[in-house]
Amino acid sequence: MPAASTALTTKVESGSPYQLDSAQTLKASKALLAHIKTSEKASTTASGKQSLLKDTEEEQDEADESTPIWLSLTTKTHIIKDKKFKPLRLAVPHALNTSPTTTICLITADPQRTYKDLIQDPSFPPALAQRITKVVGVSKLKKKYNQYEAQRKLYAEHDIFLADDRIITQLTKLLGKTFYKGTTKRPIPVDIAEPAPKVDGKRVSRAKPSGEGKGEGATGGRGAGSAKAVAAEIERAIKSAVVSLTPSTQTSVRVGYASWDAGKLAANIEAVALGLIESHVPKKWRGVRSLHVKGPETAALPIWLADELWVDEKDVLGEEEARSKIQAANVGKKRKSGVLEGVDAVIAGAGVAGEGKKSKKQKVLPLKESNDDNLDKEIKLRKEKLKKQKAEAAVDAGVDEMPKPSKRAKKTAA
Repeated sequence: MPAASTALTTKVESGSPYQLDSAQTLKASKALLAHIKTSEKASTTASGKQSLLKDTEEEQDEADESTPIWLSLTTKTHIIKDKKFKPLRLAVPHALNTSPTTTICLITADPQRTYKDLIQDPSFPPALAQRITKVVGVSKLKKKYNQYEAQRKLYAEHDIFLADDRIITQLTKLLGKTFYKGTTKRPIPVDIAEPAPKVDGKRVSRAKPSGEGKGEGATGGRGAGSAKAVAAEIERAIKSAVVSLTPSTQTSVRVGYASWDAGKLAANIEAVALGLIESHVPKKWRGVRSLHVKGPETAALPIWLADELWVDEKDVLGEEEARSKIQAANVGKKRKSGVLEGVDAVIAGAGVAGEGKKSKKQKVLPLKESNDDNLDKEIKLRKEKLKKQKAEAAVDAGVDEMPKPSKRAKKTAA
């Protein structure tokens, strides 16, 4: 008897099946972390080399952010229609960038001096201020970093880039492919402007000073926020999970590190999955095909799989309907002709092309099986036919009018 098939993932017993099973997520997290640690030990043992600069295991695990863990989301349709270069922030219970050695570059609206003074304010957290190693305004960014080498140097000098939400859409042109070819260091949006004034709970537009609101770096009449508010916003940005959406069915988000315990990793996975699916996936859980968790060099472990591979019954076509649509799509497309065709068809096509007329589509003849003996005979017969035609043409024109052989032809004959 065939073995009974077992489900790869489990669904919650009570409530809607369109939600993660915490037990399944924790189980996959434990298995993945155990596999990564086993693989690292095996590779270390095989190489026979061990770092002499390592601290204790606890200190090393707390600071180790070298092996990321990714949550892979597969949707039934494209998650968005148009490509967006502005990353999304997803709140997670456990911060992703906690290393004190991580450097931050803050790109702000003009004037940049306002934000430099803000970071030096006594109420701004000193530990965070030390990590912000550069503050650059959008105008200075345009003037000083318009060359490719300068952009690459800026890219290499910092680990995280934060950008004022008011000017982040301008950075795609200013920073180009140096920053936006990949998704590793794309500027993360932060709202560091002062809150808009409200009347009866509604925002009221503030009158713009003269000369403001035009050109790059315009802030729309809003200055910088308070030191505490800006610091809190920056802390939320560097602690959150960041994802860049593209018009595809595959989306990956970094949710943790291999040095974490399974409980922390599982909590981040659930938070990212819920935030991404509920807010950005079309038709939410009905549009999700699968959720996997994986490491940089490991297989993807499934934590949730959809029972249906389509969103609506109308998306599934029968055999006859699919065949008719394929045939309709091929109507009007040019077919590639064979390599060899009949000799008469080639001569006729050449004659039509010489007259400067557009040749109509010719019927493609089926290719015959190749036979070397028959091919040699056909070539010999053609040569004889051409010789006869030349001889007849010479007789009709007269011997005197025949062109004389050139010197090169005489040398060749000799």
